[in-house]
Amino acid sequence: MATKLDTQELERKVKDIYRNVADAPDDEFHFEMGRPLAERLGYPPADLDRIPGDALESFAGVGYHVDLADLQPGDAVLDLGSGSGTDAFVAALHVGESGRVTGLDMTDEQLTKARRLRDRAGLETVAFERGYIEELPFADESFDVVMSNGVINLSAAKDRVFEEISRVLAPNGRLAVSDIISEEQMPDSIKTDADLWAACIGGAMQIDDYTDVIETPGFDVTELRENTEYEFTSDRAQSACHRYGVKSISLAAVRR
Repeated sequence: MATKLDTQELERKVKDIYRNVADAPDDEFHFEMGRPLAERLGYPPADLDRIPGDALESFAGVGYHVDLADLQPGDAVLDLGSGSGTDAFVAALHVGESGRVTGLDMTDEQLTKARRLRDRAGLETVAFERGYIEELPFADESFDVVMSNGVINLSAAKDRVFEEISRVLAPNGRLAVSDIISEEQMPDSIKTDADLWAACIGGAMQIDDYTDVIETPGFDVTELRENTEYEFTSDRAQSACHRYGVKSISLAAVRR
């Protein structure tokens, strides 16, 4: 009988990792973090200068996609897996006082930190809600843009995630994602390893399958680029990257 991924164990491990990302960003992880990473991935320093520095210290994204989101003043934006708030705060700069940004995360420590930083900075257009990306607690067609950075690969139900994104986006709404994919099919020994899923390796889909699961609920992928500046830091993660072509990409899509 084939081994299956224990999704409850996966959730526990993901929460454990990102609890530490929020509260102990100087610890060692499978991945790099902080402002130097954000700048290398393409975040404009001028934007980073205008958001809370304590959010940036817990930044654990895998790419830059704010330009792909084509944010406009007045847009309603949803950031899935918002962590300590870096992408939500950057988005707020672009949508202005007439727009709104909602971050969604399942980890209490991340939410607590993001809300504290938001309140300290007086960013009244930004909200952070607790929830799961497979079951979005929002009304149909309530956002103009959905963003996500290095999070969807952590889900064991990616088809459900993109169905939910399609549901909450307005017609012609925009999706901008950075995530981890693989060039080759990985073995069950990796895909059923909750530790490697939580490290953003085990849940990486092959790129063709990833774009298919986006397009199925009604999206057209309009741009896709590889984030060559992103790399994993642990030996175990790097080994999987070299063997199976695990890498970071950013993409844009439009809801039909």
